[in-house]
Amino acid sequence: EMHRQPQPESDDEISLVDLISTFLKHRRVFYIVFISVLSLGLLYAFFMPQKYDYVSLVKLAEKDAGTPIEKPITVIATLENRWLPEYQSAYYAEHNEVMPFEVRFENPESTALIRVSSEASVGQSDAVENAHVQLIEELEQAQSAAVSSLKQNLKGRIESLSGMVEVLEGYEDAGVAIAAAVEKRLSLDATLDSIRPMEVLASTRKKSEPNGPARSLIIALAGMLGLMGGVFLSFFVEFASLVKARVTDS
Repeated sequence: EMHRQPQPESDDEISLVDLISTFLKHRRVFYIVFISVLSLGLLYAFFMPQKYDYVSLVKLAEKDAGTPIEKPITVIATLENRWLPEYQSAYYAEHNEVMPFEVRFENPESTALIRVSSEASVGQSDAVENAHVQLIEELEQAQSAAVSSLKQNLKGRIESLSGMVEVLEGYEDAGVAIAAAVEKRLSLDATLDSIRPMEVLASTRKKSEPNGPARSLIIALAGMLGLMGGVFLSFFVEFASLVKARVTDS
């Protein structure tokens, strides 16, 4: 009966004991890396300024319920391409620096609302509020002008129809034409009464929760990164020392 000969162990095999011994040999490297990365995570979590969303909300002037006088997309285009660049230029001229936050404009679908939002730190809240207020004032002036123009137009048409009715009353067979003119005038009166000016629903409202990951999550991630980095560098130092020893021997 043939007996299987035991195979000699290869010099390249590494046991769990070897791994633990290597780690303990270079544990100082692990401690340095782990503590350094964790300290950086703690500093970032507690000393980096947290940013919040600041939101203003306006309802555009309407000629009847749900129908804005000016299309929201047109209003946003004016805000983005005219009033915001003008404000940014004025800010740069006053502070000699670029405005440190962005201002975004959105129109919730199928509404007459314009949402003005910015992400900034608490220390920038006054600057954000001033920007939102200035932009909303520009919008309010434009909306007031649009409302005034529409009202003048409607009043002119109503007066014209009233004059037409007075003229038609002098003709015997003008009953149908008079009825149509009166009906149109009543419709214009209803439209005139239904006009609503722009309304500011919220002004620079700050969200209660900060943006970005929570501090506890940042610290946990820093700890995991320090742990993995420390272990890796511990074994890398051992590998580098072995390579150096072999090169020296050769």
